[in-house]
Order: sequence, then structure tokens, then C-alpha cells
Amino acid sequence: MIGIDIVAVERIERFVERFGKRGLRRFLSEEEIQTAKNPASIAGLWAAKEAVSKALGCGIGKELGFHDIIIRKSDKGAPFFILSEEAKGRFSFTQSGLSISHDGGFAIAVAVIL
Repeated sequence: MIGIDIVAVERIERFVERFGKRGLRRFLSEEEIQTAKNPASIAGLWAAKEAVSKALGCGIGKELGFHDIIIRKSDKGAPFFILSEEAKGRFSFTQSGLSISHDGGFAIAVAVIL
């Protein structure tokens, strides 16, 4: 399955200005908040979680929440995701890939799950 999401960086920037760190905690873990360097990287994390949820075939909702998807980077800086223990019990896959990019005021992410 493939999932893709795109988000305007400005939208996330306004969200952060309005709700601050409390707002970030609605969809990011403390670890993710620490790694997010700027509004574009925060938007990339949002898009990545949405893309993963779409690739899993359910979207963000009852079955899978933002905090069930944890975005990390490899030693080489490549993004990847892991699922919470609870979510691992609901979804089964053998391989996955994640790509995040931002340019021109937009962040986009693609997730592939086999």
C-alpha cells in the first residue's frame, strides 16, 4: 500500500503560533518535538504521519492515532517510522519505507508498506 500527504507549511506555522508546544503534543511525541527544527520540519512530520496512516488503509482516527506513529531518523538521516505496541497488534507488514520533503511552502510525505 502507498500513502501520500501534502500540507502547507504556513498552516502548521499558524497552528504552532496559536497553540504552541501544547498543540504540538497533540500529534507529536516529546522526542519528535525535540527533533523538529522549524515549521517546515514540523509540517513534514504531520505529513509523514498522515501518509503512514493512509498506507495502512485507515487514516488517522479510531483505529490509529497520531501518537501510534513515531517518526525517527536513521544514522544517515533517512526518515522511518515505528508503530506503538498497541498499533503493532492491529497492523501487520513486513517492510516499509518513508520519504519526507519540503519546498515552496509545502511539506510532502510518501509511505510505502508491504
